Amino acid sequence: MDKLLIEGGRPLSGEVPISGAKNAALPLMAASLLAPGRHTFSNIPVLRDIRTMQRLLGHMGASSDEQEPRVIDTHDIHTFEAPYELVKTMRASVLVLGPLVARHREARVSLPGGCAIGARPINLHLKGLEQMGADVRLEHGYVIARADRLKGASIFFDQVTVTGTENLMMAATLAQGRTTLHNAAREPEVAALAEYLCRMGARIEGVGSDTITIDGTDELTPRQCTVIPDRIEAATYMVAAGITNGHLKLTRCRPEHLGAVTEKLLAAGLLIESRDDTVEVRGNGEILSVGVKTRPFPGFPTDMQAQFMSLMALGNATSVIVEQIFENRFMHVLELKRMGADIELEGRTAVVKGVGKLSGAPVMATDLRASASLVLAGLAAEGTTEISRIYHLDRGYEAIEKKLAAVGARIWRVRE
Repeated sequence: MDKLLIEGGRPLSGEVPISGAKNAALPLMAASLLAPGRHTFSNIPVLRDIRTMQRLLGHMGASSDEQEPRVIDTHDIHTFEAPYELVKTMRASVLVLGPLVARHREARVSLPGGCAIGARPINLHLKGLEQMGADVRLEHGYVIARADRLKGASIFFDQVTVTGTENLMMAATLAQGRTTLHNAAREPEVAALAEYLCRMGARIEGVGSDTITIDGTDELTPRQCTVIPDRIEAATYMVAAGITNGHLKLTRCRPEHLGAVTEKLLAAGLLIESRDDTVEVRGNGEILSVGVKTRPFPGFPTDMQAQFMSLMALGNATSVIVEQIFENRFMHVLELKRMGADIELEGRTAVVKGVGKLSGAPVMATDLRASASLVLAGLAAEGTTEISRIYHLDRGYEAIEKKLAAVGARIWRVRE
């Protein structure tokens, strides 16, 4: 098992290219099940979760490679099962459920795993499929769903769900009649999926709002698609510039997807200039303490809460961070406290009192974004930080140690 060693205290300076978004690539790959043929995807990041999805599609009969652009051929889908062995490490595996039922009329999908940041139940996915006429059962840890042909329905999500919106939107593209998703997710990754589905021949309206309408069609056709940049990766490197009092130029990104994070980082004293596909970020000496509440897009993303907390640990006063999406997403707090952070938890609220400095220490990553927060803290800390269990990090950040080393970080990956 690998771990990272970081010698902190060095301002970062240089250019960082932003990779394609994992959370956009995974549903696009799942969407290939909707249409037999060769789907071509550019800008897919090289990540552990991507390899898992590739293996899952391969288990069903799809062929693919790791070239750029990547071609996924779904001519020969012969099994409609997503086994536990492949699904247990990645919650996004559940995204094959909707496409399988829509095109192949049946699916047997293991209940998903992934980061332990909260319950994240898939009951909203299953309820929606039932409303569309599917027979859905849970047996021995698997979801079994069947339908002669799905039928359009009016579906209201009790809470905003990104994967639920994506799953049912894909299912509805081949359903009979019109499906309306109310209280739908508005994330850029949802819009990117809808754009590709429309390119394949789907009829979708209202993307970007909380009401999405899909008129089903009889068949879809494979097309080409370029994965959008990873807004969470970009935002993480924005924090890296601020927490090290450095100067980073982020290229190949979408500034319009970073609005809520940019607003908070400006309030924290960072200097930010955005133009076209570039964001330039400078530290400004002092980090100002700023409160934040996580919300669905276009609000402040829960996937940036841990990284922002690392920045606030070095703030000039006290900040209050409220986690409103997941109930168990403060597992990084104890590790940050090992490095000298002053943080108190009250339910879903963290009160962060800024300290003058952080100190390098052995810490353990508990989930994907917690891992990133510890890397950021290590970059700013005095001395050496040793981060174990970084396999979480490899699920969502492409070559993070190489990108950081290229802009001046002293960081190494070593075998434990």
